[in-house]
Amino acid sequence: MIRRRVVVAGVVQGVFFRDTCRREAAAAGVAGWVRNLPDGRVEAVFEGPQDAVERMVAWCGRGPSRAVVEERRVSEEPPEGLTGFEVRPTAW
Repeated sequence: MIRRRVVVAGVVQGVFFRDTCRREAAAAGVAGWVRNLPDGRVEAVFEGPQDAVERMVAWCGRGPSRAVVEERRVSEEPPEGLTGFEVRPTAW
């Protein structure tokens, strides 16, 4: 099990990024969460098998069809044992 935190910038809010991320994560069998940030970026945390988490990190570099991802920052973190995947409220 591994954990990655991803922050993406560009046209990533108002394009169904969070909902599509939730569906992609569920299909990949990845736990975690995704939320909008007040500065227009999106932040996500993925936990699960390495190949599935890497698949989600790669997906964040593209996002859904209406997104324009200009930057993607990825950091490693120790897994916390999350279960399920949720869309969290915007971090104010």
